[in-house]
Amino acid sequence: MTPKTTEKKRITLVGMDFFGNPAEKGAGWSAQSVVGQLWQRFDRFLKRKKDSIRHLVSEAGYELWVDFEGETDDKNKYIFVGRAVETIEDLPLELVAKPLPETRYAIFTLKMSDIRSGGIGKLWNTWLPETGLKTAHDFMIEYYDCGRFKGVDNPDSEVDFMVPIR
Repeated sequence: MTPKTTEKKRITLVGMDFFGNPAEKGAGWSAQSVVGQLWQRFDRFLKRKKDSIRHLVSEAGYELWVDFEGETDDKNKYIFVGRAVETIEDLPLELVAKPLPETRYAIFTLKMSDIRSGGIGKLWNTWLPETGLKTAHDFMIEYYDCGRFKGVDNPDSEVDFMVPIR
């Protein structure tokens, strides 16, 4: 699979975060998993207070997975879910901001059926090494475009996996 690449860009996200074992309450892509519950918590906030987030770029969702050297391992992960904003101004107390560094991204688009059959492992172990690209930062973004992502139970849903590259 050949990824698309972007020019260098800076992304600023606002949302909610979690640190711990994402498989603690059920692994995989489901509403019952810790990540699914994090998305539900953020969605409930948006229903109540969406107008309190100023300068939203779009309705698209971002899921950020960060590896902290010496802190994250096979079980514990730092996960953030949210939306992109143009600027952080008057951020509601319930939310945190993540200004991501200016970088290029390799973007791999996978259908949910590919994800469930091991596509994420192929991304890291096969497709990225085959491109000759090197990661620039210890994080990855899952990008949920409103028009292409139709839910975790729809095999035709698409998710973009954005890997920072140098």
